[in-house]
Amino acid sequence: MTAHNILSWSPSAVVFDCDGTLMDTERHWQDARNITFRMFGLKPPAGFADRAKGVHYTECGALMADETDKPELADDLAATLLTTFTSLVDQDPVTMPGAAALVRLAARHLPLAVASNCPREVVESCLDRAGLLSSFSHVVVAGEGVRPKPEPDVYRAAARLCGAPPEEALAVEDSLTGMESARRAGLRVIGVGPCPPGPESGQADLWVASLADRELVWWARSRIGA
Repeated sequence: MTAHNILSWSPSAVVFDCDGTLMDTERHWQDARNITFRMFGLKPPAGFADRAKGVHYTECGALMADETDKPELADDLAATLLTTFTSLVDQDPVTMPGAAALVRLAARHLPLAVASNCPREVVESCLDRAGLLSSFSHVVVAGEGVRPKPEPDVYRAAARLCGAPPEEALAVEDSLTGMESARRAGLRVIGVGPCPPGPESGQADLWVASLADRELVWWARSRIGA
């Protein structure tokens, strides 16, 4: 699938990531990681933010512990990370540029779902405060036998709940971890953010700078909202 082909295609369902795609929460995760490191008297390793992006919070806690040589702190780091993040996002829930308009347009014509590595209460609270929760037929999160991204479980389950074969569903993602999950599940992918160099650019069928991208808005109006 190429950018040209995806712009001439109409999906049967759309599955959105939440953090960094619909909601501007990646900065909250970064702040929460830094605060958690400081609370435990630890220093973030160089480049940690890039390695942690899109990673489930329990795995992030383990990564924080591993990279600071404190394996015994993995559970405590993960719990503190989640509590800190939840507090920060409750204070400042903000949607990403173009997200609300795209969701509301698509929801009038297609079943929509969210596939996230975050706990359900965090995802639903964020979307509810942004006025978007009612636009989604399903919210699928990791846990209870559903493995987190980059495993394909959340996207595979979301497409199934929307009644769409994976190859007829579209994933909208901002992290390479999430794009890998969606591709492994068989979905086509729109990547949000800068297109990375090298092989990682192939994780998405189409890259857009934001959900307010003119080409993406034109496609949504002509292929979804027609």
